[in-house]
Amino acid sequence: MDLEKFQNDVYAVSKKLSSNLSDDDLHRLHLVEQHLIEMYKKNLVKINHSILELICAANLIANGYSVEVEKQVSDILVCDLYAKKGGGDTIIEIETGFTPPDHAMDTIDYSTARIMSKIARYSKYCSKFSLATPVLGILPIPKIFLVPPNARKKDHVKKVQELCDRYYKNPPVTFDDILNARIHSIYLINVDKNFAKALDPQGYVDLTEKILNRSEVNY
Repeated sequence: MDLEKFQNDVYAVSKKLSSNLSDDDLHRLHLVEQHLIEMYKKNLVKINHSILELICAANLIANGYSVEVEKQVSDILVCDLYAKKGGGDTIIEIETGFTPPDHAMDTIDYSTARIMSKIARYSKYCSKFSLATPVLGILPIPKIFLVPPNARKKDHVKKVQELCDRYYKNPPVTFDDILNARIHSIYLINVDKNFAKALDPQGYVDLTEKILNRSEVNY
């Protein structure tokens, strides 16, 4: 653990992000960076993930949100970013696309199930749920979540549940969680240029489906 390096990296990114923030907003960003530093001291966060959280936090703060990072939202779930504005709240989960060695032979199914589980588990705790990812990667967004919950077919929901059950059993992802899950946007994070841009899910799928072979991820 190199606390000094972590602090220096966090401060450097915050300084770059601060140019577009008011004094009040800058104070909110400093609260986020200090919380990340405290989490690092407890060995609960890493620098690459923390930088992504900072960039997303700055985007939300600039749009009038108050932001918390690494917030507990249930007995078993801690979200990456939790933000409030007016009477609404939003959760953003950062997905880097990392695949553990045990799933080197089923990376697409594993990643798809992970994304499905995040949408299903987190979206019920907020009015808007979003995923965020570095521009380097492509997320296999399941098409079932582009359809309103009341228009989803039961056999499609069961197919999603079966895939999730292969990887998530403690606790399992429930049928109702999948049926009612919602995704509001997907943030593309440019780390080098320190900005995040939100796309609507359909726009993201339209942008990426020609690159990603979706023939086996048609959920």
